[in-house]
Amino acid sequence: MRPRHGGTGSATRAGAIETAARLDLPGGELAFVLRRTGRARRLRVAVDPTRGVVVTVPGVRRAEREALALAAPFLAGREAWVRRHLARHAVERARLEAAGPLADGSIVRFRGEPHRIRVVTGRPGARRSRVERVGADEGDLLVVTLAPSERRPLAAVLEAWLRARAQVAIHAVTGREAPALGVVPARVTIRDTRSRWGSASRAHRLSFSWRLVLAPPGALETVVVHELAHLRVFGHGPDFWALVEARVPEHRAWRRWLRTHAAELHAALG
Repeated sequence: MRPRHGGTGSATRAGAIETAARLDLPGGELAFVLRRTGRARRLRVAVDPTRGVVVTVPGVRRAEREALALAAPFLAGREAWVRRHLARHAVERARLEAAGPLADGSIVRFRGEPHRIRVVTGRPGARRSRVERVGADEGDLLVVTLAPSERRPLAAVLEAWLRARAQVAIHAVTGREAPALGVVPARVTIRDTRSRWGSASRAHRLSFSWRLVLAPPGALETVVVHELAHLRVFGHGPDFWALVEARVPEHRAWRRWLRTHAAELHAALG
């Protein structure tokens, strides 16, 4: 069992230092991201559908050699669990790739429910494309009417519509939950983040992924409450989780849903 630096350098992400590393294990070589952060209280490992294996070690100032020495036996003891999740993500990626690019007839989630895309051409002279959600006997539809002069690809038209709905949904939950938690966000932004669903800064700025609007409302609400709670408690100790659970008692189930469907949501629209 020999941990090695991956040779790709390191990067600072939100107060953390991340380094590519590799470890020889009984099942073969395993690449992972070694993450050192002052916000963690214990060692933990996660299998992210886009970033792969991430091992978090407490202590942003901890030397890389020391962090690797801690991460290696910790990861080795969880090899079977890690490889099982890597295999599941590989199967999911293959399924998504087989679905092909976004087109008429494709399936996209909206608020957790699968919707089939229907593409129609707008009337001559129409200047704007539009998207409309329609209930049908064969299932819910997202009808995309493309203006004849539209130059954006279908994915960009649909993303703009989804971003607008995400902003409305996220601001609605923020407006309801912030007073209940006794916090006041300085700013709320909507982005397309790939490594996390939401984030909170000590300046009380919140950021969320627009892709949360693809998930069920309970999952979106869980992420918003999670980040709002960080405006009172930075860290993930008992006091923090008590705040979250008081507002969203089923938060564990919704966090699990997001982990399970992360690859699908990040691959949506191509």
